[in-house]
Amino acid sequence: METIYRMTLGDAKRVANAAEAEARINNWDVVIAIVDQGGHLLYLQRENAQLGSIEVAISKAKCAVLFRSPTKALEQMVADGKQGFLSMPQMLPVEGGVPLLHNGQVVGAIGVSGITSAEDGHIA
Repeated sequence: METIYRMTLGDAKRVANAAEAEARINNWDVVIAIVDQGGHLLYLQRENAQLGSIEVAISKAKCAVLFRSPTKALEQMVADGKQGFLSMPQMLPVEGGVPLLHNGQVVGAIGVSGITSAEDGHIA
């Protein structure tokens, strides 16, 4: 048997608070989504960001956790010509999603949306 770690709501809020602090420093309005290790929404935060960014932030987080990779790396693969990634289920190769690790194990992910994808990625 192996030990499986899971993220608590308190953990998700701490991650979101850190991301929110970075967004506030830059005066950026964003949606911050935290998903668990299965890609299910655990926490969502939005203030003043456009409504369309809600599903985008969730999708970025879900993509990052399911593929165990930052969405920036997936975006680069598509830019490098690997267009097949675009047809994969749950794929959103746009910067702003980052897996969250504990002791080397993916326990969830953060997704940020609301400004440019590079700025979303900076916050995440």
